[in-house]
Amino acid sequence: MGTHHYNLSEQFEFTGRTKILSIVGIVIGIATIVYGLFLNTDHVTHERTYANLLLMGYYFACVCMSAAFFLAVQFVAQAGWSASILRVPQAMAKNLTLASIILIGIIVAGLFTHNLYHHWADPALLVEGGEKYDKLIAGKAVFLNIPFFLTRQFVFLGSYAIFAHFITKWSYNEDLSGGLASYRKSFKYSCIFLVIYGFTTPVFAFDTIMSIEAHWFSTMFGWYNFAAMWVSCLAIIAIVIILLRKAGYMSWVNNSHLHNLGQFIFGFSIFWTYVWFAQFLLIYYANMSEETVYFHKRFNSYEFWFYLNLVLNFLAPLLLLMDRDSKRSENILLVVSIVVVCGHWVDYYQMIMPGVFEFGTKSGSGFGVLEIGIAIGFVGLFTYTVLNALSKKPLLAKNHPFLQESLHHHL
Repeated sequence: MGTHHYNLSEQFEFTGRTKILSIVGIVIGIATIVYGLFLNTDHVTHERTYANLLLMGYYFACVCMSAAFFLAVQFVAQAGWSASILRVPQAMAKNLTLASIILIGIIVAGLFTHNLYHHWADPALLVEGGEKYDKLIAGKAVFLNIPFFLTRQFVFLGSYAIFAHFITKWSYNEDLSGGLASYRKSFKYSCIFLVIYGFTTPVFAFDTIMSIEAHWFSTMFGWYNFAAMWVSCLAIIAIVIILLRKAGYMSWVNNSHLHNLGQFIFGFSIFWTYVWFAQFLLIYYANMSEETVYFHKRFNSYEFWFYLNLVLNFLAPLLLLMDRDSKRSENILLVVSIVVVCGHWVDYYQMIMPGVFEFGTKSGSGFGVLEIGIAIGFVGLFTYTVLNALSKKPLLAKNHPFLQESLHHHL
């Protein structure tokens, strides 16, 4: 079967309304941050601003990390179906360096203003006999101290960004040189990356999110976060591809490609629910105060968000993507993917907000200008950086060894 009707050099043009809207979104985000940190003297507002910055900075970094993970999985599995859609996750992975710098900046600012991680980063907690002395935190100080904490952030995010850079670079080199040399490099380094990523992402989640509530811990928390970041990334890949198709690009993507993405989103939404429920069940039947306090906070001050989290991230994908035809429908998959992306914002909100704010108060459980404005800002930034990266190279990896298999993919 020939492929002469496909333009192998097709390139996305990032202009017009999409570009303007993404810039407007960035401006709204910056204005919201300025309002939250500099035009408002209320300490709770400052904490809420930092909490939302951490939420969106973490979300941005996790999606870009997972895009690199997606690429590595495709290379190691020698997958053929995905060869024609790799430019989208590559554009996402290419922005991991920027996302890492932003996240580390938020973490550093939050540490030294005591608006984040104040449950363990305050030196007074370690002074034995002092008013604030906390024996449990002092016992964790060998691991949970600011220099070692920041070193881990730099090492983890830096290593992910380096691998993401080279995996995308070698794929682009295939367009110029052809042959299998670049593909073999991608395969080799993807194998190494997957080992590093698999062992370090749980620790990355422990540090960045779980340490907000330093008295509490869960050995399942890392995999719970992995499931969230992975399914969010898959949903965003699906959204970008479908919107590009609707705009007249990537005509080679067919219903079978969408079916594969729909299967992944459906399957890993179920996996996310499994890990979420397993963590909940283990803590519930243990019934120890230091464990149950995690869910007690969320039941009392964040009850609406707690149940909304399950509806968006479990029930919606389960009911809407169970049918084969639904996975192959552009419109249904687009709607479900948007729901999942919003759902995991709620998921991260549930992870972060109850830990930043004092237990028993509803001061941090609000939803308003700060949440909406900062989210819009990061959506604008993500849209601008990803689409700008996407516009720099052809949308098709024309010398990928499995390209023909992908162009003729059929399920």
